[in-house]
Amino acid sequence: MRNVMRNVRLLSLTLLILAIPAASFAQFGVAISIAPPALPVYVQPMAPADGYLWTPGYWAYGEEGYFWVPGTWVMAPEVGLLWTPGYWGWGDNAYAWNGGYWGTSIGFYGGVNYGFGYGGVGYQGGYWRNGSFNYNRSVNNVRGSNIHNVYNKTVINNTTYNHVSYNGGTGGTHARPTAREETASHERHTPATAAQTEHQQSAGKNRELLASVNHGKPAIAATAKPGEFSGRGVVASRQAGAPYKASATKSAERKAPATRTNQNKTAENKAATTRTNENKVAENKAAANRTSENKAAENKAAANRTSEHKAAENKAATTRTNENKVAENKSAANRASENKAAENKAAANRTSEHKVAENKAATTRTNENKAAESKATATHARESKSVETKAASPKEARPPSKPRPTTAHAQPAPRQQAAPHAEAAPRSQPAPHPATTAHAQPAPRPAKEAPKAEERPRK
Repeated sequence: MRNVMRNVRLLSLTLLILAIPAASFAQFGVAISIAPPALPVYVQPMAPADGYLWTPGYWAYGEEGYFWVPGTWVMAPEVGLLWTPGYWGWGDNAYAWNGGYWGTSIGFYGGVNYGFGYGGVGYQGGYWRNGSFNYNRSVNNVRGSNIHNVYNKTVINNTTYNHVSYNGGTGGTHARPTAREETASHERHTPATAAQTEHQQSAGKNRELLASVNHGKPAIAATAKPGEFSGRGVVASRQAGAPYKASATKSAERKAPATRTNQNKTAENKAATTRTNENKVAENKAAANRTSENKAAENKAAANRTSEHKAAENKAATTRTNENKVAENKSAANRASENKAAENKAAANRTSEHKVAENKAATTRTNENKAAESKATATHARESKSVETKAASPKEARPPSKPRPTTAHAQPAPRQQAAPHAEAAPRSQPAPHPATTAHAQPAPRPAKEAPKAEERPRK
């Protein structure tokens, strides 16, 4: 029978969790109709090191009912963050758990007096400054630890300290969120760290922490670090916060199954209908979104292709224009270079030809002049020698004793004999050159000298 009741409670818990909307699930983790036990009385273990913040203990709910999660020191996930504890709150005929969170300021935690700086409103256990946490020694056990950034400030708690662990309902606190706490609830929150989650899970597996076993006085009330349920850092409860009402709890547990069964069935039907409607709406919305996304993607792809094609065409046209322009410029430059080279070559050739012609003409003239001079000189020499030879020959043939009349001096006989000498010029054929005629004029000189040779006998 006990196993049946346990399974019914577990099924009810599961269905209730499923029935809670997603938006509410972030705020409420569990909803049951039995109020949690009072907070046990215990002392705080010594802080292990600088940077650890105190997170108070609380009652959680599991398969076998309420179990105690020991208070512990936890490293803050970020510098400047503070821990807002969770709390049980009454609403819609059930107690719901509001999970704790990390934030830059303390939010609403149901007005529950957890102690050690959490008096129901705000936190008086310390504050952050220049990246370090400063501990208030009046509410934190930091004596004997290697922590130097401490201060003393007496905390006056106006909240009635009755160890009540929940807000609302019968016997609970009646606190409501202040304006400051409302503001803090809308700020950015960081959930419990992995160490805190594992700490709670380990507590749920420890039977000594079940309220039905320890009757509101757990043997492990607090630990120095998360998950350390043995050793010097473990602190036991001094006493229960209030008398444990086991009979009332068992009676409520027996009465609750029938109510929970009806409620669960209604919740199941409602949840199934809601899920069906939500799924259908989600499917329709997803299909519409996919259609819109596909159409948008197709339009975007078509626009991209058009833009790419246009860009490619423009680029190709620009490239062709540039290539044509470069080719034209190169062709014009080549033509200009070739024309200039041809002109330079022609000019050089003409200059060379003119120079060669001038040199050749000058050489020819020089050679001709030299040949003419040499020929004229040779001719003149031959003529002179011939004249002298001829002039000497009559002198020997003439009789020495016979005197020549004076009139014979005027006879041109010698000159007539020299004339045949002048006919030798055609042998060399210099007649076409004017120089030959000019040089042949001195031929009569020997005729003047011949009479001189004839005057010798006169003496």
